[in-house]
Order: sequence, then C-alpha cells, then structure tokens
Amino acid sequence: MVAALGETTAGPALPRLRSQMLSSPEGRRILKSRPRISTKTVSLSSLTQLPPNTLGATYHSWLTRCNVTPDSREPVHYIDDPELAYVMQRYRECHDLYHAALGMPVDGLSEIAVKAFEFANLGLPMTGLAAAMGWARLSAKRKERYFKEYLPWALRCGGQAKSLITVFWEERWEQDIGELRKELGLSEPPPTVWKTRTLKAEPEISNET
Repeated sequence: MVAALGETTAGPALPRLRSQMLSSPEGRRILKSRPRISTKTVSLSSLTQLPPNTLGATYHSWLTRCNVTPDSREPVHYIDDPELAYVMQRYRECHDLYHAALGMPVDGLSEIAVKAFEFANLGLPMTGLAAAMGWARLSAKRKERYFKEYLPWALRCGGQAKSLITVFWEERWEQDIGELRKELGLSEPPPTVWKTRTLKAEPEISNET
C-alpha cells in the first residue's frame, strides 16, 4: 500500500527527474540501458574483491551489516508511461545505495532522515510525507535528535548534493567512496548507532516507497 501511494502521488516529480536524467550524460545512459539492481544483475561476490575504500565494497558491507538484500524492492504497478515507471523503479532500487553512500543504517531514525534527504534531493512527495510523519513513531529522545540534528542535515545535504537519480552507480563500483561523496556533495551525517538488523524484523515503511 505504501508502494502504491508512492506511485500515485509522484505526480510531476517523475517527469522532472527524467528531465534531470536527460540533461546528464550518466542519466542518459541510465535511461537508454535501463539497468536493474538485484542479485541477478549485480555480482555481490565481485564487490567483495574490491578494496574496502571503494563504493562497491562499501555497498556490499552495508548490505551485510544491515542484513538487507537488493531483491526486496516492489515492482512498479501504477505508472503507465514505461520510462517514468523505470525512473520510479530506479529510485527504489537505488535507495540502499543512498544509505550506503551517506553512511546511514536502517533504523527508524536513520530511515526518516534519509527520506528527508531524498525529498530535498529528488522531490518525490512520498519521501516528504515519510519525513514529515514518520518521526511520530520515534521515542522522545530520538524525536529531539531528528529535529535538532538529522532533519537540518538531511535538508541541507539533499538540497546541495547532485541529483542522485542521475548517478550511474554500477559504473562507479571501483571509485573511492570519499572521492564519490565529495563529487556528489554528500556531507557527513550526525553520529548514529549501528545495530544488526534481521530479515525477520518488521520492514521500515520507507523501504517500500
């Protein structure tokens, strides 16, 4: 239901994101080849062979640390235009890469902060809704941290960073993660506590958008 809401509320955001992709050499290559991110298309074992400071190794380490699989994204159902449907699918499948590039885990506070970042960076309405409403589920202490630390960082970082929908992540597995963050304009997030996540845990609502 959350995934469906994300599609039906996308409105003019998807054409705008497509325009951003068309204005970028990387984005145009993405739209032309329409790559997918899953265990069928990305060799996770190959990523383990990369130096630890690379994007590929960072992404694989994030998946392992958070016990997340790239196969968990819901297919797009309610967008008729094939190209716009792909833009939405691309966003979904790159969500974990945003987490990894930002250095953010998958706990509730971090998920909401990443959604605020995505809203500032991509402008998808559902991400803004998650950022505006999701904090209500946090403890009082984490609510305070969200509004004082995470939300200001997320809005500032997302607004200043390069549009991540235009990044051809698969071409950058071997790139130094520090250089990538600098190139994309990604600033360091507030300190966060990493916890092991099990696949049996209740999924974060933002992972389904």
